Amino acid sequence: MATFLPPIPPSPGTSDKTTAKLREVEYGDGYTQSSPDGLNHLRKELSLTWEKLLPEQAKYITDFLAARGGYEPFQYAPSNSPVTYNWTCKEWTDDRIEQGFRRISAVFIQSYVS
Repeated sequence: MATFLPPIPPSPGTSDKTTAKLREVEYGDGYTQSSPDGLNHLRKELSLTWEKLLPEQAKYITDFLAARGGYEPFQYAPSNSPVTYNWTCKEWTDDRIEQGFRRISAVFIQSYVS
């Protein structure tokens, strides 16, 4: 499995969201019963942005993500975590900004595939 090592760390403001996948049953009296849906029912989502990248730095990131095709998992350790997780990335943007710099934004979804 490939490891994502960006040329520079993401810019401040990275967003880390966790979603719980649950099985829920609602009863007529307003009572709800919930249970985890599967062993890995908690899934992380990272929203990352790299501001003011040189064109070759932006190309490295977009080429890496494109090579995974949105479905192949890769390893990456968020900058605030000592733990490396498996991720997939289905969407990213590459913005051309002032003076030839680039801005990359990407959403990483935690993958439980080994």
